[in-house]
Amino acid sequence: MALTLKQIHDMAIAIGRKQDPRPAKEIEAVLSQHKEQYEKMNKKKKECFDKERLVNPYLDTRVLYGTPTTSIKSMMACIDVGPAELLLANTLREKGTAIDMVLSHHPEGRALADLAQVMRVQDTISEELGISPNIAEKLMNKRMGVIDRAVHPINHYQAVDTARLLGIPFMCCHTPADNCVHDFLVNFINKNQKKWRTIEDFMNALLEIPEFFEGEKMGAGPKIFLGSKDSKLGKIAVTGMTGGTSGSEDIYEHYSHAGVGTLVQMHISEKHRENAEKHHLNIVITGHIPSDSLGLNLLLDPIEKKGVKIIPASGFIRVKR
Repeated sequence: MALTLKQIHDMAIAIGRKQDPRPAKEIEAVLSQHKEQYEKMNKKKKECFDKERLVNPYLDTRVLYGTPTTSIKSMMACIDVGPAELLLANTLREKGTAIDMVLSHHPEGRALADLAQVMRVQDTISEELGISPNIAEKLMNKRMGVIDRAVHPINHYQAVDTARLLGIPFMCCHTPADNCVHDFLVNFINKNQKKWRTIEDFMNALLEIPEFFEGEKMGAGPKIFLGSKDSKLGKIAVTGMTGGTSGSEDIYEHYSHAGVGTLVQMHISEKHRENAEKHHLNIVITGHIPSDSLGLNLLLDPIEKKGVKIIPASGFIRVKR
């Protein structure tokens, strides 16, 4: 039993939509907006238009190289993929290891160029925490511009060109996996929060999650970035797990006013941390690589059950459920 490259892509998108914080009608509205924009374009602009926008709500998730009908029985799954990982896959293939494709969690190629386009997911999360839609939208507009400008000069196609020259099917899956970890942690917290009083209680509970436990042993597990182990948790909000990358640096005042006591994120910049500190928030960082591994595991389990062997590499902590 095996899946095609396109089937794996389509399964990833479907799983991402199922776990998306946004209602389905909001996702459809985004796709409809793209279709309307496309229909109004002249012939020249239509030739340059990225048609993935018409069907895919996660532009940081795509087949980067390969024929859609290629049969996939095994994949090398990674957190990050650059030329080195693709050369590793090629070497392993030459030594007899069956690797039909390479999967990267973090985006490359056109998926990286479009990273800012998935950040709107964060608006819904902020609104559910009590932040006014107009505030969430305006702060995100500013942040999206920053990210769009930051990724624009990157050599997006370095890894994609390596895959093409080596003839290795290559795909990335970012926001769908991040949606999975967001949903998992929200449910985990909602189910157990009454058992916890302090940050230490919460930190101990996080280590019950295998990826975080393994991350802790590696020195990359959950860590308190603001507050102390004795700090009261208050209202816990999962805010930094999905939506492309970190949101606005100015959102923390509004989280505080909305009654949030502790923010749970997978990583945070120093500027973001300083702004959160000004507004008396606790910050628990679950760990970037363990968190990405958790999301990728949740997404890959049903794909593996369809007969695709998973070979973990490049930091990916594989845990089956």
